[in-house]
Amino acid sequence: MPAPVSTKRFQFLPYFINLLIVFGIGITASLVTRPEIAGWYSTLKKPSFNPPPWLFGPVWSAIYIMIATAAYLVWKHRSKKPAYIIARSVYFVQLILNFSWSMVFFGMHQIMGALVVITLLWVSIIVNINWFGKFNKVAAWLLAPYLVWVSFATVLNASIYFLNR
Repeated sequence: MPAPVSTKRFQFLPYFINLLIVFGIGITASLVTRPEIAGWYSTLKKPSFNPPPWLFGPVWSAIYIMIATAAYLVWKHRSKKPAYIIARSVYFVQLILNFSWSMVFFGMHQIMGALVVITLLWVSIIVNINWFGKFNKVAAWLLAPYLVWVSFATVLNASIYFLNR
């Protein structure tokens, strides 16, 4: 019979793998994003509340650490039960949507398409918070800043769409 999953002891390697997954997605997306900031993005009309470009890196880095930590905390409760499988699936869906937004907005220059993606991302984060909360309340709360930032980014994306249509 397998040993029960330890939920008390910190395990560096699984935590590090969670960080690699999240930062891998972020770094890959940045390869498409960075060249477009001084190029295409600089030509767009933006609202007065548009943050300076240097702010995005530190904010996303902090959010990625919180996302990876939340995933690690839920991973510690892993099982083959449907609730865990759903929580894990929802988590990966929101990661795919997170990555997709950069590809659609910066890579394809599709502002409206990106607005659709970021709206789906926003919904998926809410669902992710709900499912993570079933396993670990701290994990759910660690995703709250992510939801706030994506809420702001959704308003920003919508504003850029309306200013440039």
